[in-house]
Amino acid sequence: MLTKTTENTFDEISVFFNRAAERLGLDEGVRELLRRPWRELKVAVPVRMDDGRIEVFEGYRIQHNGVRGPYKGGVRYHPSADQEEVKALASLMTWKNALVDVPFGGAKGGVKCDPTALSEGELNRLTRRYTINIEHFLGVNRDIPAPDLGTNAQVMAWMMDAYSQIHGLTPAIVTGKPVELGGSVGRDSATGRGATYVIRAIARDLGISLLGARVAVQGFGQVGSWTARLLWEEGYNVIAVSDVHGGVYRAGGLDIGELTRHVEETGGMAGFGAAEPVSNAELLELECDFLIPAAIDRVITEANAPRVQARVVVEAANHPLTPDADAILHQRGVPILPDILTNAGGVIVSYFEWVQNLYQHHWVKERVDQELLGTMTAAYENVSGLASSEDISLREAAFTIGVERVARVARIRGFL
Repeated sequence: MLTKTTENTFDEISVFFNRAAERLGLDEGVRELLRRPWRELKVAVPVRMDDGRIEVFEGYRIQHNGVRGPYKGGVRYHPSADQEEVKALASLMTWKNALVDVPFGGAKGGVKCDPTALSEGELNRLTRRYTINIEHFLGVNRDIPAPDLGTNAQVMAWMMDAYSQIHGLTPAIVTGKPVELGGSVGRDSATGRGATYVIRAIARDLGISLLGARVAVQGFGQVGSWTARLLWEEGYNVIAVSDVHGGVYRAGGLDIGELTRHVEETGGMAGFGAAEPVSNAELLELECDFLIPAAIDRVITEANAPRVQARVVVEAANHPLTPDADAILHQRGVPILPDILTNAGGVIVSYFEWVQNLYQHHWVKERVDQELLGTMTAAYENVSGLASSEDISLREAAFTIGVERVARVARIRGFL
């Protein structure tokens, strides 16, 4: 099983923010304004279960910062989706949206539950009650949710419908919804596709041949499965993949197309072909060119960071490295593509979807992919350029750019 430590995620992310603020010379008052969430909403989410009993879940919507535009961020359904985790993820959205220069602020939502233990009817009722309880926080120019861990396009359809029953049909109130309801083509693969674009860019800079480059992916959900599939289709040698139950390894490479079909048919990776079983912990320590943690947060810590053998760590998940692990890998000379850059493809295409909804027009997939490529490439070039010129890590460069852009707009608007 995937596990994580009990440290405070928001405090860990604040470490990276504080370093950027120090580099920018922001005074303590400005730092406090930018670090703290602007609004935090906690709601009770009562749900009539299939057996007739009432169960009450905890729900949250936290709006971290909105100086650059409407709040934007996903909604996750997960047992660990407590107030501290949601607050941390909301802050990451602020810096991510600023880094890739989309006109959004940062927010995040969550319901503390195990979605795999709920029926479709229970998930539907939970989603509608949660949406009704936070709808006064939402609006197409105020706060626009999206899917995250444990949620998907169907959940967004239910959210849109619940909001629309109060305010009239409002497709732009959520992104990541089905194409039939105004969703954008390419949104389901966007985060994984964006990750492949930055991997391609850093491979070029480091002189790593893409054809046959060894890749290990921890996580086979929406992000991990698309990342693995797209890299495999481009000729990368995907040697290991795992999900919550464990994974499979084959030195000569896995057929991701066949693995995907196997998982769909059997519900897991066990028994796949000639591959060997590998645990999530073992996968993180495999010798490879690109290690891609694409599951939950804080899976690489000071305990296992010394044993990571990847040439590059690619953060497709949110906050998969603790600050201590980040420091250890940086000292060892292992480049880390930070989460606020690597997994920004999802929010970028969410922005495209929001724009399409506002003027009621669909883009073709080729345009979506091309616009995503341009945005991700520009963000990577900005980050790598600053990291090189200032002799700092890619993460420090990314946070410096994001924090500076938010602070600059806060001054222009008169907040500072």
